[in-house]
Amino acid sequence: MDKFIVEGGTRLSGTVTISGAKNASLALMPACLLAPGTFTLNNTPNNRDLWTMSALLGSMGVQTNLVGDELTLDASHLTSHEAPYDYVKQMRASIYVLGPLLARYGEARVSLPGGCNFGPRPVDLHLKGLEKLGAHIEVEGGYIIAKCPRLHGAHIHFDVSSVGASVNILMAAVLAKGHTTLTNVALEPEVTSVIHMLVSMGAKIEGIGTTTLEIEGVDELRAVQSPRPHRGCHILDRCCHDKGRCDARECGPRSS
Repeated sequence: MDKFIVEGGTRLSGTVTISGAKNASLALMPACLLAPGTFTLNNTPNNRDLWTMSALLGSMGVQTNLVGDELTLDASHLTSHEAPYDYVKQMRASIYVLGPLLARYGEARVSLPGGCNFGPRPVDLHLKGLEKLGAHIEVEGGYIIAKCPRLHGAHIHFDVSSVGASVNILMAAVLAKGHTTLTNVALEPEVTSVIHMLVSMGAKIEGIGTTTLEIEGVDELRAVQSPRPHRGCHILDRCCHDKGRCDARECGPRSS
């Protein structure tokens, strides 16, 4: 289809059910790798990217099940710490498994999104951040190979405000030993969604909603049931989307 032709003149009315935010869901799903037990993500969109992430997690041994808009994930018994190129090439968000795998299991083998090439959107911010947390990282044959028995806290400044790097390093830092400070953190709603989920899992994070996060590492996290906010909402604990609707007067633009 090359274009839409809309004939106006008729007033619209009715009720629309707003799907959960795809980008937020893709960021939250890998968080299940941080703790054993069954996670439940509500209002999950049913689309190809979600299928890809589910297949990737399933290849590692995560049990996933989507019924309606309710997604359950259980990473209690992982069988692999590898994210193969066949999955990662389909969706850059697959790189989100790197931080959680390394933090909980001490090792990860994740394909570069571009295979043997870093591509136009490199993941150097992810790698530099993990190295500051103590990870030993090598890139061989198009794969990121990261190892560290226990990550440790550090001060990490993102040269570029990156959603992907912010999410990945954040998920790694919550299980790192000691204190971590992240500066120039991205403020996109999916980052805040991940922060709220991690806090509900038992993570200790201060500075929510700002570009500076203070994280005190914990020894373990727990599985949770997490509501899915609409991407436009900026007040997650009072999100109108939890009521099954989206009222622009309540959501509005996200404040900076």
